[in-house]
Amino acid sequence: MLNRPAGRTPGRRLRRGVLALTTALSLGLLAACGGSDSSSDTGAANSGKGSGGSFPVTMKNAWGTTEVKKKPVKVATLSDGDTSIALALGVVPVISPDVEDGAKLPAYKQRALDRLGVGKLKTYDDTDGTAYEDIAAEAPDVILGVNTWEMDKDYDKLTPIAPVVTFTDKKQADTMTWQERLETAARALGLEAEAEAKKVIAATEKVTADAAAAHPEFKGRTYTYAVVHPEQISFMSYAEQDPGVFEQLGFTKTDKAKNYAPDRNGVSLENIDQLDADVLLVSYPFGDRGVLSPEELEKNKLFRSLGAVRNGHFVVVPWENMLASALAYPDALSAPWVVEELTPLLAKAAAGA
Repeated sequence: MLNRPAGRTPGRRLRRGVLALTTALSLGLLAACGGSDSSSDTGAANSGKGSGGSFPVTMKNAWGTTEVKKKPVKVATLSDGDTSIALALGVVPVISPDVEDGAKLPAYKQRALDRLGVGKLKTYDDTDGTAYEDIAAEAPDVILGVNTWEMDKDYDKLTPIAPVVTFTDKKQADTMTWQERLETAARALGLEAEAEAKKVIAATEKVTADAAAAHPEFKGRTYTYAVVHPEQISFMSYAEQDPGVFEQLGFTKTDKAKNYAPDRNGVSLENIDQLDADVLLVSYPFGDRGVLSPEELEKNKLFRSLGAVRNGHFVVVPWENMLASALAYPDALSAPWVVEELTPLLAKAAAGA
């Protein structure tokens, strides 16, 4: 599950996220709260020497082997998702990419900084990609890159600076859950971080379970989540999507989900009835630059004829507050916040007009 390769501004971050989903690079959208398997290949390959918090720690990766000789103190991050991982583990990066570009921080990140007593992160300008010299100037003990798509380009340039912690297979750039990314980073950071990772995962699971228990009306109801891209309306809750936050809260996919896949998720206007469900959620991250503007879609006669729309079971997932982006890119910081923000929208949609 993808997270976090992120652009410099919230808008750019979201554009990259939803475009990635269109091309099936991300499996993260609906797995925001999916569990991780400690017996997975990721865990086995990365346990290595130093398991249990002792050092050195040796971790295989898709480009070779990383050895972390001593417990890291200074940690650099390569993406917004890697920064989220560090903050979730209680580690303030010595340097990270400037994904907000001066804009207001998402609520979940600001919450973490406040908790850690940090006024502001030290960042590098990532307009042209990873700033190797800026990272080197901070002399990090380790570089976290478990949440980036740029490792093919970055790895050889980063390894002379510090050990690089990343995924064991290139495919994992797209398929690792946020829990697996968190656990991979935690192993490299030591015993306390491993314990903290388990606490972070357990806390998110509790937030999700509590929300589901508070809304029994969600159980068994079908849902569709669609994103309006510049080139198409995308059916994002397709059959192959991992069960995630919607389904953890009790919803199920519609029978139409089987008609769509990562590489086949476009919905034409003639077939817009495919979106119908007990609850329909749509996001417009491109605003009026989508294939249809919000006004055009919601005035469309066929769209208005959908049962979900007629009966008030339709809601818009906002992108201004980063919720749509966080759905596309779940990470250790955003996952519980997603549940907090999404649950009222789902309750409204479930209640109807």
